Amino acid sequence: MAVNCSTLPREEFESVATEVDKHRSLSEVLAWCSSKPKDQIHAQVVAEVITQDEFTHDIVVPFKSIFLVYDTT
Repeated sequence: MAVNCSTLPREEFESVATEVDKHRSLSEVLAWCSSKPKDQIHAQVVAEVITQDEFTHDIVVPFKSIFLVYDTT
């Protein structure tokens, strides 16, 4: 169960949580981004890849009016 630690209203948070709960890999995130209307996902899709070490990266995806951050290993 997702916990809303953001300032998003409950309904908006639940909508986003339902979408991202399905993501298990970076390839799934990218496929999901490609399937979204262009007014929901920025054309660049992945805004930033932040290397933590040789195995871990944070991926920043602009979605609607928020940024999703994925921690990938």
